[in-house]
Amino acid sequence: MRAVLGRCAAYREDMTKKLIYSKEIVSNYNIPYSTLTHYTNMGFLHVVEKKGNRRLYDEGEVRARLENIRRLTREGYPLRLIKKVILERKPANELL
Repeated sequence: MRAVLGRCAAYREDMTKKLIYSKEIVSNYNIPYSTLTHYTNMGFLHVVEKKGNRRLYDEGEVRARLENIRRLTREGYPLRLIKKVILERKPANELL
């Protein structure tokens, strides 16, 4: 019974996420499509769903991750360290 309830809660959580198309990310966040693809390939952003040739992302995750990436690049961190910060949730100063 608990397993069923857990799956239902996870399903409800997925239904409340606001999804955004890659084209909207490019226009809303003013980044090139190639950068979005690069961030996706590096693991910064996760494709939640695909509809044909179109990728859908969780808008909240996109917003938070792009803000972190922009902040850390302004501070001079390279993408390889930013990836560790974001994916491993470690403070940037610990990685230097």
